[in-house]
Amino acid sequence: MRVSVPSEIKNNEFRVAITPAGVHELTTAGHQVSVQAGAGKGSSISDQEYEKAGATITPDAASTWAAGDLVLKVKEPIEPEYQYLRPGLVLFTYLHLAADLELTEQLIRNQVTAIAYETVQLPNRQLPLLAPMSEVAGRLSVLVGAQTLMRHNGGNGTLLGGVPGTRPAKVVVLGGGVAGTNAIAMAVGLGAEVTVLDTNISRLRELDHHYAGRLRTIVSNTFEIERAVTDADLVIGSVLIPGAKAPKLVTNNHVKAMRPGSVLVDIAIDQGGCFADSHATTHAEPTYTVHDTVFYSVANMPGAVPHTSTYALTNATLPYAKALAGKGWMAACQADASLALGLNTHGGLLVNEPVGAAHGISSVSLESVLA
Repeated sequence: MRVSVPSEIKNNEFRVAITPAGVHELTTAGHQVSVQAGAGKGSSISDQEYEKAGATITPDAASTWAAGDLVLKVKEPIEPEYQYLRPGLVLFTYLHLAADLELTEQLIRNQVTAIAYETVQLPNRQLPLLAPMSEVAGRLSVLVGAQTLMRHNGGNGTLLGGVPGTRPAKVVVLGGGVAGTNAIAMAVGLGAEVTVLDTNISRLRELDHHYAGRLRTIVSNTFEIERAVTDADLVIGSVLIPGAKAPKLVTNNHVKAMRPGSVLVDIAIDQGGCFADSHATTHAEPTYTVHDTVFYSVANMPGAVPHTSTYALTNATLPYAKALAGKGWMAACQADASLALGLNTHGGLLVNEPVGAAHGISSVSLESVLA
């Protein structure tokens, strides 16, 4: 199969969808891989490394998209890339369609077979292609939160771990999943006073056991969220409903009641965000203020550390990319129920019910498409 990897063009997005090792795996299996010139530069991967692994370097986006039956990306196509969408194209990338009506309509209108990394789901409900970027985003959330808390960045001037004789920052993590767990690890490691809220009591027990008293665990509900958030220096939102819009857990009134200079980091912004006042920002302008608090809601947080993120992402996506290239999307999805759950659009149809519910668009069943 012809596989193409274009450069990412989203604001300050430096990741790339494949590493030289991934190219080698695909070309060794007999596939043709085209990589756009300079696609790996932001991740410190040269064109020469891709060529040495067996890739063909294409000069621009148009030729790269045209060269592939299967296109591998990191982020969803944005408006300048809509012209490259075409019937029969198989697109494998992060899509987050529940928060993007325009892209959903473009994929349907252009009859693209779009498979989303974030909705590939294992039988145990784990999200194997979202996990590595959730790990990165979770760890980054504490680092950017600590930096934003500095007074010159608009924060209240609290050092996350404090020093002897002073209180540490109060950090609240909403959600104990992959991103939340990684945020907790960083915040506890830096000496903050950390509270996690989650609806899963079994997960809270696991975290309590792991941290042996260094972490407060609270069952999440509207009362406890308000209580925790309004007393926090740093709030990290990391809730996720696979494929659907994130629930709005932190209201404007909660934010209004917070201390001036408190910081909120919304990891869930790709799915619409879990704070009522969240809107997507970029690495170029990552923050904005609401009621004297500072919001950080960059929609591609892992793009800030592209070398780590690119390798972590390829480690997870490559087995599925090899299956799609080797068997074709239909046979690959029929053979792997987890991969099949990644199918969001095909042949002018929406194949994801939560996305349909988010936008008021009718959807068809996965089974009817794969039959």
